[in-house]
Amino acid sequence: MRDGQQSLFATRMSQATIDRLLPLYENAGFYIMEVWGGAIPDSVMRYLDESPWNRLRKASEAMKGKSLLSALSRGRNLFGYVPYPNSVLEGFYKEAIKNGLNVMRIFDALNDIDNIKESIRLINELGGIADGAVCYTVDPKEDVVEKKGGFFKRLFGGKQEAPEKIFTDDYFVEKAKAMEALGAKIITLKDMAGLVNPLRAASIISRLKQEVKVDIDFHTHCTPGYGLASSVMAMLHGVDILDTNIWWFGGGSAAPALELIYVFANRMGIEVDVNMEAVGKIRNELLNARKELAEFDLMDKMPRDFNPPTDELPADVSAQFDTAIACAKANDEEGLLAACHAIESYFGFPKPNELVKNAEVPGGMYSNMVAQLKQFQMLDKLDEAMSLIPKVRRDAGLVPLVTPTSQIVGSQAVNLVLDRQKGNADYTNSSKQFISLIKGEYGHTPVAIDPAFREQITGSAEEKPYDVASYNEPENPVLPEYGNVPLASNDEEYLLLELLPTVANGFLRKRRAEEFQAQNAAASDAAAKEKAKEPEEPITGELLSAPMGGRIIKINVKAGQAVKAGEVLLVYEAMKMENDVTAEKDEVVKRVFVKQDEIVGTDAPLIEFAD
Repeated sequence: MRDGQQSLFATRMSQATIDRLLPLYENAGFYIMEVWGGAIPDSVMRYLDESPWNRLRKASEAMKGKSLLSALSRGRNLFGYVPYPNSVLEGFYKEAIKNGLNVMRIFDALNDIDNIKESIRLINELGGIADGAVCYTVDPKEDVVEKKGGFFKRLFGGKQEAPEKIFTDDYFVEKAKAMEALGAKIITLKDMAGLVNPLRAASIISRLKQEVKVDIDFHTHCTPGYGLASSVMAMLHGVDILDTNIWWFGGGSAAPALELIYVFANRMGIEVDVNMEAVGKIRNELLNARKELAEFDLMDKMPRDFNPPTDELPADVSAQFDTAIACAKANDEEGLLAACHAIESYFGFPKPNELVKNAEVPGGMYSNMVAQLKQFQMLDKLDEAMSLIPKVRRDAGLVPLVTPTSQIVGSQAVNLVLDRQKGNADYTNSSKQFISLIKGEYGHTPVAIDPAFREQITGSAEEKPYDVASYNEPENPVLPEYGNVPLASNDEEYLLLELLPTVANGFLRKRRAEEFQAQNAAASDAAAKEKAKEPEEPITGELLSAPMGGRIIKINVKAGQAVKAGEVLLVYEAMKMENDVTAEKDEVVKRVFVKQDEIVGTDAPLIEFAD
């Protein structure tokens, strides 16, 4: 309910759809359901005009504790791009756990342990389960290819020798052990771009199982074609938890389909503690959900339906499962991939994205670069921009390519193309985010940045981390147009203002407007009912009626009061303006028909004067 729809349907699943689905999940037996975090808090407010907190509460109420509920956060950055002070982290985690969250998967785009340690501590102290996620990435391919003597000579960072490998198995294992030492109860190998190939999955998972005592989770995507095969290899090498999506929300740029994993597990003698009958009911409803999300669907076609407990596989397809397992056991990566791709092809899942596979970048990063170059009418420079990614990564300290660093690196590679097109030196044009990254505001990079390069980009060779003391709490203004109520009415709404100020501001203003209108409607209805109970006294005196519809702001008179000509009797708001209603002559008020804050229509009776 988080990553599946975020990967395939732009996080557009509505609360109404969620409400239909949740009862079907209650007895499915999933260990963990990811329902929140990532793009969910922003998207449900921005695109669906719905409450993120309500989504979490409803999931918790429906599951009744039968499955753990998890969310994804960027450590000190939570769901945004700016580091927050501990007070904001604590307030947010406390509210999330109070509303039903059990597991918080915590990652940092730089794999900087300093950026996640406070989140692990707070989640544990507040009674949640801290899941420490190590972001998988690869060393860049060679930087430049130059033609020399009729041959292509590969250069690495301007040098002929290959640079030292950074992202070795040791690197990922050491990060995992550091998170475990801080108190992480689960360690996830988070492969956001789907770049873990099967043999690498085998080696890293094996090492993690040997050297880490807590459960190991494997999270991957199928974009470049490794997802299913690498998941099989992870299962073979003892992974404890595997992230999957149910059929209509699996494959392609999402995680592997649970149903295919289930078939593999059965044939490998691995128990999958899930109620597949319940999964079948969920799958039927997810098909309807996917049809509702058709305008956002990233896949070209639907896969053919498959229910493992009841559907018989064709002999040749069934044989591919056995072939894949045999190849995995023999470390035959090529054979394993071929068998898994044949299975996915039979069911109609997307083919591997060769461009993402070869470029070794996340799909979202690639699409953003395409959009930027289209904007400058330079799409023919895409290959050049892609070739510059390794240079930018090395200059920037070999940052992993995950949000937000993937977008920062991609955008800067495009900027380099623009610089060269204009005949400027590299990095003449640097984005604000790239400058912040080089300065040190995002944290420590895997490899130290050259001080001379930092000085070139930021004006100072000194690393300067983000100063959380400079964080300014957002204002919570009083809204006079809605009865002088504050914009955020409680702690959870104020947290939305802290995390996502722009989108939350618009979202909360709509809530206050709705409440104000409902309150006035209820008051008018109550007043009308009260009047209906009393025998209506006929109007015999001179009547003052509302010249136009509006809201009564102030009433200055009462029954029996004598008023002078020109005296202000009441004030009402109409057409966003305050209007004074004055006495035309000296009179005595017999009765007043309205109350303060009441909404009145044109010609509604306001005041009756004595005969």
